[in-house]
Amino acid sequence: MPDPTRDLQRICLVLPTDRACEEMIAAIGAEAHHAADHFDAEVHLLILDSADEHAYAVHAAMLNGMSRSPRVIVHHADEAAQRDFLRRVIRAAGPAKPDLVLDLMLPGGVSYGACTNRAFLYASALGCESIHRRDSDSRYQTARGRPVFPIHHELATVGRRAIEAVDEVSETDWKLLDPAYAHRPVALVGGSFVGELSVDLGEIHELDRDAYRELVGLRAPGHWTPERRRALVEESLRGAGSEPFVRDHSVLTVVDPMRVGMCNVAFHHEVYERVPLPPALDTIGSDYFLMHLIQSAGLPGVLHNRDIVNFYTTERRTDAGFPAYQLRFAKSLLSMLYLNFIYGRMEEAGSSLLDASDHVRPDAVAELARLSAGLDRAENVERLRVIDGCYRGLGGRYAEFAVLLAERGPRLLDEAQADIEDFALLTELWQGLVQASKSTDIGPVGRPGAPGRRR
Repeated sequence: MPDPTRDLQRICLVLPTDRACEEMIAAIGAEAHHAADHFDAEVHLLILDSADEHAYAVHAAMLNGMSRSPRVIVHHADEAAQRDFLRRVIRAAGPAKPDLVLDLMLPGGVSYGACTNRAFLYASALGCESIHRRDSDSRYQTARGRPVFPIHHELATVGRRAIEAVDEVSETDWKLLDPAYAHRPVALVGGSFVGELSVDLGEIHELDRDAYRELVGLRAPGHWTPERRRALVEESLRGAGSEPFVRDHSVLTVVDPMRVGMCNVAFHHEVYERVPLPPALDTIGSDYFLMHLIQSAGLPGVLHNRDIVNFYTTERRTDAGFPAYQLRFAKSLLSMLYLNFIYGRMEEAGSSLLDASDHVRPDAVAELARLSAGLDRAENVERLRVIDGCYRGLGGRYAEFAVLLAERGPRLLDEAQADIEDFALLTELWQGLVQASKSTDIGPVGRPGAPGRRR
């Protein structure tokens, strides 16, 4: 139970959404109250809502009807409110191209990285010490009739020095986590998911296993051996399988990004206030970058088994939703040319990604992004050829999508390169935006609550 004599840890529990998701909003509200009731925490529940007007109104009514707690402060921001907040942050930061920065933070299309970057700035503006991210197309498991909330593990360890977190976990993997760095704070706490694949390729898997392996294998660098590529395919997109939660288990380690889902993760502010996520448009997986950075730098993390249930929304399979989602998948495969280069160089750099105070170095990340943008596109041209062949072979609407992909192919090659250039630029500007956010009021986007202290 919370200790009334201790200072409250201020956290941001965030749900970005562009669809109706009343059940998940009710569930994340219950998680916020669980955190406030069981930890010395002031919980800022942040709903970044890009849903249509009707869905937004339903969400607002649900949030307004939520039980009150002085330790749970609700913020519900539609896109107009988000844009107003960002404009004020950007104005205070004073970048050379403010309109471009606004487009990177709140683009016209779908960007998994950009929506989380907005959450990062909100968390900084609120003075939060950590951010805890969930997704609208997921739900919590239950055990003995009660929800299994990941935040229970997250608040037990995130931000604590690794040596202090040892007593809060089931075991510690000192083979991966160098004992010499046990003074570093836990930068990431995460779990995986159960249920459907993280990317909607289940139908392809059923139609043609070879095509599935070929497509997922395109996530690997072009020079990898067939054996390494096959191993990646077996590990990718599957989460924790289908086994239901039975009892808690957690490991203090250097966390493998393949074991964590963005619907089930917490980051310490020392990471997300220094490096943003790639703001790539219409690209699945662009929001996983910080996990790779944390792993490469050797920063401590905790992997737990309070896995979240992943499910697909029906919109993905409609006549309009299907090609849009498949395009995001195809573009994510093109992004791997640049991301694999950066991940490889970060792995080589190791602890040199950190400064003398063990803080992540944004300049090192931006430099690698700039270098990657100059890579030869031949590998991506081959990726497009393989995608085209696989989709045509699947027939039906996959073959129809292949025609669309062929038409857009040259433009997609340009967009993938531009995306990584945008990431480099945003990384160079990021700390200025974060500092500006700390003196920017987020605006009247939710129920009023006590302003509390800023970090």
